[in-house]
Amino acid sequence: FSPQGGSFLEEKQAGTSESWARSLLQRGRRALWGWNFLGKGKAAESQGFSVPGGCYCKLLVQRGEWFSIKQMNKGIFLFSGKNSNRKGRRSKSLDKTASDDHSVPAPGDVVRESCPPLGLETLKITDFQLHASTVKRYGLGAHRGRLNIQAGINENDFYDGAWCAGRNDLHQWIEVDARRLTRFTGVITQGRNSLWLSDWVTSYKVMVSNDSHTWVTVKNGSGDMIFEGNSEKEIPVLNELPVPMVARYIRINPQSWFDNGSICLRMEILGCPLPDPNNYYHRRNEMTTTDDLDFKHHNYKEMRQLMKVVNEMCPNITRIYNIGKSHRGLKLYAVEISDRPGEHEVVEPEVKYVGNMHGDEVLGRELLLLLLQFLCQEYLAQNARIVHLVEETRIHIVPSLNPDGYEKAYEGGSELGGWSLGRWTHDGIDINNNFPDLNTLLWEAEDRQNVPRKVPNHHIAIPEWFLSENATVAAETRAVIAWMEKIPFVLGGNLQGGELVVAYPYDMVRSAWKTQEHTPTPDDHVFRWLAYSYASTHRLMTDARRRVCHTEDFQKEDGTINGASWHTVAGSLNDFSYLHTNCFELSIYVGCDKYPHESELPEEWENNRESLIVFMEQVHRGIKGLVRDLHGKGIPNAIISVEGVNHDVRTASDGDYWRLLNPGEYVVTAKAEGFTTSTKNCMVGYDMGATQCDFTLSKTNLARIREIMEKFGKQPVSLPARRPRLRGRKRRQHGWQHG
Repeated sequence: FSPQGGSFLEEKQAGTSESWARSLLQRGRRALWGWNFLGKGKAAESQGFSVPGGCYCKLLVQRGEWFSIKQMNKGIFLFSGKNSNRKGRRSKSLDKTASDDHSVPAPGDVVRESCPPLGLETLKITDFQLHASTVKRYGLGAHRGRLNIQAGINENDFYDGAWCAGRNDLHQWIEVDARRLTRFTGVITQGRNSLWLSDWVTSYKVMVSNDSHTWVTVKNGSGDMIFEGNSEKEIPVLNELPVPMVARYIRINPQSWFDNGSICLRMEILGCPLPDPNNYYHRRNEMTTTDDLDFKHHNYKEMRQLMKVVNEMCPNITRIYNIGKSHRGLKLYAVEISDRPGEHEVVEPEVKYVGNMHGDEVLGRELLLLLLQFLCQEYLAQNARIVHLVEETRIHIVPSLNPDGYEKAYEGGSELGGWSLGRWTHDGIDINNNFPDLNTLLWEAEDRQNVPRKVPNHHIAIPEWFLSENATVAAETRAVIAWMEKIPFVLGGNLQGGELVVAYPYDMVRSAWKTQEHTPTPDDHVFRWLAYSYASTHRLMTDARRRVCHTEDFQKEDGTINGASWHTVAGSLNDFSYLHTNCFELSIYVGCDKYPHESELPEEWENNRESLIVFMEQVHRGIKGLVRDLHGKGIPNAIISVEGVNHDVRTASDGDYWRLLNPGEYVVTAKAEGFTTSTKNCMVGYDMGATQCDFTLSKTNLARIREIMEKFGKQPVSLPARRPRLRGRKRRQHGWQHG
């Protein structure tokens, strides 16, 4: 036995005779030479290789099995082969391969490589690769048999929640065409997603084929193996094959189902595609990235470590801080990226990203961690675009707003957590509808014609009941509100999952009796542009050829939608940001799969990278400036109004402001209590970069008199009440002079 050095992983199928194949297995420059297998159940002996003293190497292989040989270091190898069947296992192991574990197994232990999902949930497997014996109707066709696919409220349309067979008998099946030889290692199943019906498969057989005509059933000894299925409709159940099977097609053949239901299932297949450079489909769909980033799922501890690494790499442009704590006391970490971290620079806009607001929506969390690494690396590499962005923008990134929920989802793993494991906070609150409902306060005031006389059209105050300790408000929600009130954010994006669309406010319908209704803000044209800027630069969102994730086709709106047109949400982060702060916030749904396998992360990064950067750059569109007094001192809390737009913004503590606007000419007014009003025309061009539009306000006479009176400890005089008395006194004096 002569190893050529380095680590490698090679595979060979066991032969069908007592004389095992002697072969050269080569991949690149790594080679395994002349291993002599003596036969079924016999020890594997080496030729030409000196086994280290005190070691005994043995490999037991059954006919038809697949095994792997991996060199860990000189003279130490891992043998991967047969493993026991594990049903319904919930773990993170689907995100780890045997190569991640560098421990040496004990004698007799059997190690196998884990394979990732083929991509039914992520839509990497197309509808044309899914086939079934029969279907109940089109909306329950094979193309709907995808893990975690969701049905709409109306379950009699084209978008139902599973594949359902047209008949309930033992001859029904659903199959996947992998379009290349694949080493299949496992199957994950769910029942039908339905509000009204209970359908799931309780047991099934697994078959494989290379031509879709001749099928081999997975065996358990001498008989066909029956795999245990589901006991309810939502919790995924994993069954690993006792022996990995190599084929192009895999078929699920239900054997029993819920007594009061029918044959319906959703599924994912685990498998490792075998190398085939001549495969057309493989070449067409292959996605690679050149970015050297940490493409893995990070738990809470690993997330903190990664932030620290980024901070140590780029100490001059990064700062780690926390905005509060979760219900369980985990810190809500944020990373600031700026050329002067920790400092608000006058007229420099502030933009934020938050992710993982729902603990089970993991992709956004990992994308933001990748973005942190990317911005640091590209800044160090002097990428002109990134350097300009960092020097002209103050960026804040909170990768995980719900770390308690994430830790729960992380325990379930990427494929076995179902649709909602870890979605809510530890105390059961959905953060995205936990903010105060300011929409109703505004709309009721508008109906009474009290806006803006009694109720402003912006910076609406939070109701007192919401601020009480007894209010049902998550600790995470309170932390975000305090953070947003402290920092003058201009633009924000919250990354969510389970769809491919950008939703903009309002998220809540105005008509109380409707669940869906287009409800635009006064800045609807700006929000539409912001949403489109992300969607149009995403690799898939505006692709008319892509299939819908679940039930909604967002292509008619170019990958964007008004939130209330989709489904009403009271107390959303988007609506609260718009009505309580200056921040224009949007919800960015970054993928059909909330929690993709980590092998999918490089492709998801490529899908979203450009969009993440372009969206931040939009903070420099519109007008910006300073509102100062005659002495050049900034006036805080001044109101900036744009003619024709019934929504104002306010200046920050230094008197600086930012107003997102689309290209055009605008009449802009600045006003502040105790100062005269100033109005001017401001032009917004098509080139990137906000137009500087400054205002200088002088104090009114009334304000000056009040200042003097207060300075000398006297009560201010009410001038409007004195004027009639003064005029009357002058008339009397004039009459006496002529009397």
